[in-house]
Amino acid sequence: MSLQVENMEKNMAKLTIEVSAEELEKALQSAYQKQKGKITMPGFRKGKVPRQMIEKMYGVEVFYEDAANALISKNYAKAYDECGLDIVSQPSIDVVQIEKGKPFIFTAEVAVKPEVTLGEYKGLEVEKFSNRVTQKEIEEELVKEQEKSAREVIVEGRPVQDKDEVVLDFEGFVDGVAFEGGKGENYPLVIGSGSFIPGFEEQLIGVEAETETEVKVTFPEEYHAAELAGKEAVFKCTVHEIKAKELPALDDEFAAEVSEFDTLEEYKADIKAKIKERKIADGKRAQEDQAVEKAIANASMEIPDAMINTQTRQMMDEFAQRIQAQGITMEQYTQFTGMTAEKMMEEFKPQAVKRIETRLVLEAIAKAENIEISDEKLDEEIAKMAEAYQMEADKLKSFMGENEKKQMKDDMAVQEAITFIVEAAVEK
Repeated sequence: MSLQVENMEKNMAKLTIEVSAEELEKALQSAYQKQKGKITMPGFRKGKVPRQMIEKMYGVEVFYEDAANALISKNYAKAYDECGLDIVSQPSIDVVQIEKGKPFIFTAEVAVKPEVTLGEYKGLEVEKFSNRVTQKEIEEELVKEQEKSAREVIVEGRPVQDKDEVVLDFEGFVDGVAFEGGKGENYPLVIGSGSFIPGFEEQLIGVEAETETEVKVTFPEEYHAAELAGKEAVFKCTVHEIKAKELPALDDEFAAEVSEFDTLEEYKADIKAKIKERKIADGKRAQEDQAVEKAIANASMEIPDAMINTQTRQMMDEFAQRIQAQGITMEQYTQFTGMTAEKMMEEFKPQAVKRIETRLVLEAIAKAENIEISDEKLDEEIAKMAEAYQMEADKLKSFMGENEKKQMKDDMAVQEAITFIVEAAVEK
């Protein structure tokens, strides 16, 4: 195999790869051996038709595609290792020459990792955050815990209130005519949940049980049923049952039931500490985001389209894996949402660009600041991972190849670059 590298505009490169005629002949013979069992011809047993006869009948090109695919796969991998380029995209392959008795020649256009010109990344301004915890925040957390332990009770002697769950019959009319899908019996509805058309639930507040009432609403202009969109409607409703949540008392007994503490005061102190811890974590993340965004804005780079397309496809693959974990295929998702692969690519593209910019800038900062991850630090990180996976660190390390270890070191260096620019930032 011989290789020529041509640098092109916008961080693209063309690899011209030439494979000897002898290698092409071996690939053609291999393609014949794989396909001959599927080919029949009068006068020959299945799988016994000579290659020359097949080529005479179907043309010498009959085995070219399989041979080319095999040679491209094998020799592009070699060229990737030998070219000395930092390739960041899938190759765009073009066959230049394929002919018996002549060398096989193909090209691969690839994106090359862009150079980054760093701007200011030290002394960036980030917003100061507060970790002060208010009494209201503690009370809100207590209410959440109360609601988890609440029990539903049937209410008698009072009308519907906000947040009640009601059981009702309803039937909707437009211009005095009942419409399809507008009727329900013994339907459970939580007031304030926003499950029904805007304005419907609020009009049930104050209604007594077993009393018919009329609810007047206007369907939204963008309502999914076109025949109802923008129309005024009247719903005749009868509430049969009103249920309310009965919250447990906020006392020491409650604290002992929902936590590891014996008293309500101890439980409140723990809630306060956890809220403070969360605020500190959220504040630090916000500062990291601000510092990284400003470092990116101050830097310059030219990202090739092929690199963006590769990143976008990777993000689409990640999305597909996430929804498949929920039991939904991409085909089902596109049917449900009306999305197409092309629309999704366009929607993911800005995120892909940001992901690329972030990585490139942080890698450049790590290089500029001589941030390197030692083998000892790598071992410490592997030990943490092993603990999370409940396995021995040496065993986990034995499963990792050199490329995986290098990737881990690169990822850790990027994380240290984030820490560096945040620590060098100025709070305002």
